[in-house]
Amino acid sequence: GDGQNLFTKDVTVIEGEVATISCQVNKSDDSVIQLLNPNRQTIYFRDFRPLKDSRFQLLNFSSSELKVSLTNVSISDEGRYFCQLYDPPQESYTTITVLVPPRNLMIDIQKDTAVEGEEIEVNCTAMASKPATTIRWFKGNTELKGKSEVEEWSDMYTVTSQLMLKVHKEDDGVPVICQVEHPAVTGNLQTQRYLEVQYKPQVHIQMTYPLQGLTREGDALELTCEAIGKPQPVMVTWVRVDDEMPQHAVLSGPNLFINNLNKTDNGTYRCEASNIVGKAHSDYMLYVYDPPTTIPPPTTTTTTTTTTTILTIITDTTATTEPAVHGLTQLPNSAEELDSEDLSDSRAGEEGAIRAVDHAVIGGVVAVVVFAMLCLLIILGRYFARHKGTYFTHEAKGADDAADADTAIINAEGGQNNSEEKKEYFI
Repeated sequence: GDGQNLFTKDVTVIEGEVATISCQVNKSDDSVIQLLNPNRQTIYFRDFRPLKDSRFQLLNFSSSELKVSLTNVSISDEGRYFCQLYDPPQESYTTITVLVPPRNLMIDIQKDTAVEGEEIEVNCTAMASKPATTIRWFKGNTELKGKSEVEEWSDMYTVTSQLMLKVHKEDDGVPVICQVEHPAVTGNLQTQRYLEVQYKPQVHIQMTYPLQGLTREGDALELTCEAIGKPQPVMVTWVRVDDEMPQHAVLSGPNLFINNLNKTDNGTYRCEASNIVGKAHSDYMLYVYDPPTTIPPPTTTTTTTTTTTILTIITDTTATTEPAVHGLTQLPNSAEELDSEDLSDSRAGEEGAIRAVDHAVIGGVVAVVVFAMLCLLIILGRYFARHKGTYFTHEAKGADDAADADTAIINAEGGQNNSEEKKEYFI
């Protein structure tokens, strides 16, 4: 009630350790303090110990406190302990709770050796603890979930956890860990078993020669078969799929050697390995390429063709009228086409040189054309100059033989008519 003057606290202790019981008085008035056990037997009356149990020792006695220690605590010491105060009479109690860690931790695997893909049962048991323990499962660093059952006997608990585990070849040598969590356990209390998993071989083919990996006619080929399994494969064999081994092939354990390769060696070569779990294989597809050939460096030939313009002039010197130009014939320029054909056969690495030759050819052709045009202008100029003189000579020819002006006009008109019958052709 409100007048309570005596106080104490509950105690939790691990089995085998020391429990301390303290009866405290807030307002001391020299009253008598005593401590009683769960059976109401007096442990201490003031500073006197009537109970003949030497595990109880007086730590402190005063008018305001009675402190007693209990060493080597056992599960039988658990219960309520009473503090009593006289005049006025008051009573308070403290509860001692004893924690008992698991006495034994065991892990059991259904099969010592498992085969990959098989499901095995693993059990872990934590015996005689108080309170009941919590069991956790780990495979390596990965936590797994198990199923636990708790059995109680005489205030003690036994916990069994079951784990169903499907094993793989990667689990070989990996620990399965049973870990206990309990308030009386500091740190990690655990036990473990290592898995032993058998698995069929893993086969891998390694090309050891040629180093560049390209097989050509006349070369040699060397393959090495690597097989790993548990148990280790005792025999490794080479076969040629859908065909017989070449007669010049040499087999030496896991190695296959074929000298002087040719096209008939093309095909699939298989390495097979087996153990008590099963068999496995790996394939290598051989394709023999043509031997390397030496190709001379390409040469580039550039042909330059110069086209000459030919001008032909046919003149009828008997004509008396101004000549008419009927046509101009020029030979076709085929130099660019020929250059184009030659250049198309050149290699990409020589494009710079070809481009320079191209410009030279075009410049030469342009120069020839310009020169021909100049020659044509000179010839035409000379021709027109000479023809103009001939025209006036013919025009005045009718007046030389005439006796008078009328006759000269008539002769001139006749000459004009005669000019229609004579024509000049300028080609």
